[in-house]
Amino acid sequence: MQHLRHCQGLARVSFLRTQRAQLLKGVAPAVTACVVPRWQSSGDYGGQSGQVHNSLSLRWTHLLAGLVAGTGAVLAYGLHNSQAERAATPIEPVTQSSFPIYSQDEVTKHKSLNEGVWVTYKGGVYDITTFISMHPGGDKILLAAGGALEPFWSLYAVHGQDHVLEILSEYKVGELSLEDQKKQQKNADSSDPYSTDPERHPALNVNSLKPFNAEPPPALLSDNYITPNALFFKRNHLPVPRVDPKTYKLEIEGLPGRAVSLTLNDLKTRFPKHTVTATLQCAGNRRSEMNAVKQVKGLNWGIAAISNATWSGARLRDVLLHAGFGPEVASKAQHVQFEGLDRDVTGTTYGASIPLGKAVSEVGDVLLAYEMNGEEIPPDHGYPVRVVVPGTVGARNVKWLGKIVISEEESKSHWQQNDYKGFSPSTDWDTVDFKSAPAIQELPIQSAITQPAEGATVDRSMEEVTVRGYAWSGGGREVVRVDVTVDGGKTWHIAQLENSEKGQKPAPSPPPGQAWAWKLWEATVPLPAEAQELEIMCKAVDNSYNTQPDTVGPIWNLRGVLSNAWHRVKVNINEDSEGEE
Repeated sequence: MQHLRHCQGLARVSFLRTQRAQLLKGVAPAVTACVVPRWQSSGDYGGQSGQVHNSLSLRWTHLLAGLVAGTGAVLAYGLHNSQAERAATPIEPVTQSSFPIYSQDEVTKHKSLNEGVWVTYKGGVYDITTFISMHPGGDKILLAAGGALEPFWSLYAVHGQDHVLEILSEYKVGELSLEDQKKQQKNADSSDPYSTDPERHPALNVNSLKPFNAEPPPALLSDNYITPNALFFKRNHLPVPRVDPKTYKLEIEGLPGRAVSLTLNDLKTRFPKHTVTATLQCAGNRRSEMNAVKQVKGLNWGIAAISNATWSGARLRDVLLHAGFGPEVASKAQHVQFEGLDRDVTGTTYGASIPLGKAVSEVGDVLLAYEMNGEEIPPDHGYPVRVVVPGTVGARNVKWLGKIVISEEESKSHWQQNDYKGFSPSTDWDTVDFKSAPAIQELPIQSAITQPAEGATVDRSMEEVTVRGYAWSGGGREVVRVDVTVDGGKTWHIAQLENSEKGQKPAPSPPPGQAWAWKLWEATVPLPAEAQELEIMCKAVDNSYNTQPDTVGPIWNLRGVLSNAWHRVKVNINEDSEGEE
């Protein structure tokens, strides 16, 4: 709908209530004519060729997917260019008294294209008929026809953004009666899909409430080698589903014979219990540092969208072999797809996939986990069963696992195809082609400083500063060194690495290729003479001698993923007060 602003003949007229009847007949062709060349000029986003109308449909579908996904990635692809035009097109204020009052019964009569499609939002009544006639997701929007938008919009925080509300305001035709507004308010809590989400620890730094995404304070992150469940970073794409363990079933498809169905008890009793200590990291960890260089799309994660836990459950390999996996399947299939039980209002579930080789490897340690740190997996982390794919980006560790599919193809999920991919710093939303880049699987080498914090003060009388942090590398590559500098890289201090809780014996090095867990580190560094401010920097090295890039600029990308430049923290030095009374 925002693209209408690029058609001068429709920029304002198309939204006037006095001309809705005329527009119902003519607006869709006019908008199509305006939008098609605009989308073509943006590059082949879907990676498809063919006739213009097929390409347009595909791209519109991806735009809708971005909106439904709530990630903002694909949504921004189609909308970012219209921000300037929106800012230059002020909305004329309309007083509440200028609108007629409608009852809910009257609104409910308008729930088809023939009768018109009306919806309510926060006491307003909106006629969105003309929008539906041109929108690829009209069938999904019709789910709210004749009723309130809140239960649907509350799924994704993106709908609460100013520009979305501004667009909606142009469709306003009336006010809902006060009596019906009170009824809606009474039902608001029960209709909120997030109303049954679990309680969270108050120490978490929240990036979004709906869906809930939060990270622990950095200083707490490095206090424990094993992150407590309550402080483990939370990354949800949709509402947390409520799953009854007694009726839970895991479906497995794509193997010879019929689909296999396993209960939670089956997973616990029919397969050996395997335990793995593994670090999970969000692809967007440290995105805030990319935002500081140039704005990106996504949650503004700090350095703590990473945590370490001990996971227990059945090996995916064992379960697949039990279900009929063998050489015949291996000769054809290449991927293992996962579907969660979390779903949006259209029934679309979260999904992802990993290479088959990782899934069935004897040393891949992929788990169908039902325990986290010796307890049942908490609801926020996938109760009753989640996939744990050690060494792989968090997005593939699907929670609330409901289905496994052995396939020749990757998951068709939005989060596999049109998100969680890296691009050149020169790629922008006009030129990005998500089909041109592989889905992120293994993550690069990473480290960050958790103590001291940015802006902290160090006393000169201490003569030295103690620096702490974490380091991890994807793909099972072991971190072998962390270097710390306080003089711009002229000299480097080698940090002491820890692979167990404080006070415990160091754990033996894992087998090559199976270093799934992070290492905490500490370095005590002398304060440079006469320096009033320090910039502390760290970089890690893994056993393949991969190391971190020194700056963010060369690895910047429009989604803000894979952020792993040297981490930098600036602290102040408090000079001695000798001689003062």
